[in-house]
Amino acid sequence: MSAETKKLFGKFKEQLAKEFFEIEKNPHLSPDQKVNKVITSTALLCAGVAIQPIPFADVFILTPIQGFMGHKIAQIRGIELKEEGIWEVIKYIGGVVGLGLVAQQTAIGLFKIGLPGLGGFVTIPLVAGLTMGIGKALDLYFRFKAVGKTPSEEDIIQAFKTGKKEGRKMKRSDLKNSHIEG
Repeated sequence: MSAETKKLFGKFKEQLAKEFFEIEKNPHLSPDQKVNKVITSTALLCAGVAIQPIPFADVFILTPIQGFMGHKIAQIRGIELKEEGIWEVIKYIGGVVGLGLVAQQTAIGLFKIGLPGLGGFVTIPLVAGLTMGIGKALDLYFRFKAVGKTPSEEDIIQAFKTGKKEGRKMKRSDLKNSHIEG
């Protein structure tokens, strides 16, 4: 592992510690603020990971990070989940939004093949959008579950689309401002 890669992963680790591990205990933030912070930080973190130039490796790196995001959202919303439980929820959300996730992962891999080096930067809005979409859909799911209900597939799709649109507005400068990159 190169010194630059080690430095980047060190920043990821610092960001995770600061943004995730204790956020549900922060008395100065509302549950909505905590969830938004977790989703935005995860989107930025995943976008930072997208810079790595290895095609199709993202899914193996991003999925566990997004799973951890889901776990934190569940905690904030008062839902106790075991590790295997979050994967069931993510599979359910993935099944609802389905081909959109597959198409975006394919596009990310193809960008990296066609534009090595530059491809990672081009994928920042794609990955941030995907992660924000997943986060918003997970939050909707857990908000409903907290009151004993299940959201409709249409509501989940709409939450995913809204989050994806919001996340696609992220740029490389957002990574620098978040202290994840550079």
